[in-house]
Amino acid sequence: MSQFFSRLLPGLLLGLGLSSAQAASQPMDHGAMDHRQMPGLSAADSTTTQAAPSASSSAALPVPSEAERRAAFPPVAGHGVHDKAINSLWLINQLEYQDADPGSALAWEVNAWIGGDIDRLWLRSEGERSAGVTEKAELEALWGHAISPWWDVVGGLRQDFKPGTGQTWAAIGLQGMALYNFESQATAYLGEGGQSALRLKADYDLLLTQRLILQPAAELNFYGRNDRQRGQGAGLAESELGLRLRYEIRREFAPYIGVTWNRSYGRSADYAREADEPSNDPRLVLGVRLWF
Repeated sequence: MSQFFSRLLPGLLLGLGLSSAQAASQPMDHGAMDHRQMPGLSAADSTTTQAAPSASSSAALPVPSEAERRAAFPPVAGHGVHDKAINSLWLINQLEYQDADPGSALAWEVNAWIGGDIDRLWLRSEGERSAGVTEKAELEALWGHAISPWWDVVGGLRQDFKPGTGQTWAAIGLQGMALYNFESQATAYLGEGGQSALRLKADYDLLLTQRLILQPAAELNFYGRNDRQRGQGAGLAESELGLRLRYEIRREFAPYIGVTWNRSYGRSADYAREADEPSNDPRLVLGVRLWF
């Protein structure tokens, strides 16, 4: 086969009027070739074979002025934070019926705030009514300032309406979310007559499903001195442990059922026994949690 092509090639060259030596030595003029006539090459593809613009043509482009640069790239404002907007939240964390030893009771705990992302006015209230009589009621108005994404420093006033006669406290504290999403509050109080107090609170939402939530909660109250009129003993005076299971029909509306365990300690327990009140009081609770 190779011998056949070696004999055929000289014959083709002689037919074209060229010898094999002339064909090898004659250069090919690519510039004279019309690539548009080549089969399979479109007119759009042929434009790619044109020469690139020369340096002189690129140098002729006008240099944009400073005004044109500013018009093409206007200054862009940074991302605005949301603390200038005024928002609010009202959370009725507990509104519940309690089956207590002395009789049924109605208890509440409300937290609310209004303000921006950094500074807010916080309102807290909690209390209890038993047999149509208010046994405990208090209201706090605190100014809160965010010191991190998770913690606020708060300070303001607390007014106790019951038990006993009214009492006003100065308050300062820290609130926020601790490790593992524990909602926490630690507030110190200085009251009239040199009385002092410390309250520690924490709760945690354990999601059993997207709507069924188990919430353990705890509250501890400490006082600096004995106060017989209000049934408050020095040191750890009382604790409240709770376990509530709620079902969020809507995020804003969640009925719940649970148990609480209230206990008094030291002189506070003595004052409770003197008033024929239990110092160790487990309760069944039934209530609803609302926010808007």
